[in-house]
Amino acid sequence: MADLVERDFHLLGLLPRFGIDQRFGDRTVEDICTEADVDPDTFLLLSEVYADPDFRPAPEKLRDCRLTDILHYLNESHDYYVNRSLVELDTALEALIEPCTPTQKQVIRKFFADYRTELQRHFDYEERSVIPYVRNLLAGNRNTSFTIDRFEDNHAHIQETLSDLKNLIMKSLPDVCDNRRRISVLLSIYNLQQDLDHHTCIEDDVLVPMVRMLESPGRYARAETGHEADAGREALSEREKEILVSVAQGLLNKEIADRHNISINTVITHRKNITRKIGIKTVAGLTAYAILNNLIDINSIE
Repeated sequence: MADLVERDFHLLGLLPRFGIDQRFGDRTVEDICTEADVDPDTFLLLSEVYADPDFRPAPEKLRDCRLTDILHYLNESHDYYVNRSLVELDTALEALIEPCTPTQKQVIRKFFADYRTELQRHFDYEERSVIPYVRNLLAGNRNTSFTIDRFEDNHAHIQETLSDLKNLIMKSLPDVCDNRRRISVLLSIYNLQQDLDHHTCIEDDVLVPMVRMLESPGRYARAETGHEADAGREALSEREKEILVSVAQGLLNKEIADRHNISINTVITHRKNITRKIGIKTVAGLTAYAILNNLIDINSIE
């Protein structure tokens, strides 16, 4: 375990969310995970995704994971962000803006308060709708009024507001603010933003595909012939087909978002997933794919 953390110190932030004691000694990952009642394969997979946002686990790897451990990670992460990261950042911000004018203080406080509300709303949705849905699936109870695709559509990408906060601190706060405190706050925001990026990757690239396997076990079952299994696992979801049709019709990301009442970032995520599944990147290629697969009529394209 010590060697694993040595290769990427960011994993230190992941360990407490699994209830793992950080006094490793020379113990192995398996020994430490077993002691914490965490599946070692699940921990190692999440560590890899957490360390490398570009890593995409294969379905075979996901089958070896324990979904209950991932749900536990999500709950603990929410608690970490709300009750530790944001509290510490709030305290640091207050110290930074202390010499500012009342108006400047009001602006920064409201901006940060609105962000905390946005983040809390995102976590509340996961804890109220997504996590109970997954637990019911694991228990064999299917709620037909909800699917994990709805989670993706409502999966707010919550890092953009932090970027705006960084710019406000760097460019708009007066010189009377202590520069050391300014740098400290900026570093905290960068670290939080990176951690949230990793958190989002775990949700998008581990949680969502694992739940899809539960929702449609036949589609993702191991097949005797590898090619048939690959084709089944890489099938486009209904929402992805809708996005693909909109792309083929020449709509821009914002127009697609407005049509389907989703965020631009969700559109981008869907387009990345479409490209990953069918291996086609250009609009012309996606249009041809949509026509050849009877998703859209050639006469409807200008």
